[in-house]
Amino acid sequence: MIQQGKTGAAIGTVMLFITAFLLSAYFVFAAVQGDYGHFRRVQIEADEAALKQQLAQLHAERAILQNKTRRLSDSYLDLDLLDERARKVLGMARGDEIIIQ
Repeated sequence: MIQQGKTGAAIGTVMLFITAFLLSAYFVFAAVQGDYGHFRRVQIEADEAALKQQLAQLHAERAILQNKTRRLSDSYLDLDLLDERARKVLGMARGDEIIIQ
């Protein structure tokens, strides 16, 4: 009877270690590849860098458009820009110009 008790205790110990190992493996897997894991964090950081670059590009485009808008406003009129826009939008040219297409 003493042998059966030791065998049962040994099986219980093995089961405890197997359970602890499986739980540890699950948590390590979740920490690396889960929804909040390391790989997801790296992906989010890459997305963040791309979006920051896109934001900087949009800020630059906005500054260009603000400059053009200011140059075409009533308070500050850039005649060269006005001439350029009229030619482009209306498709007009002066009589002394040669158009090459």
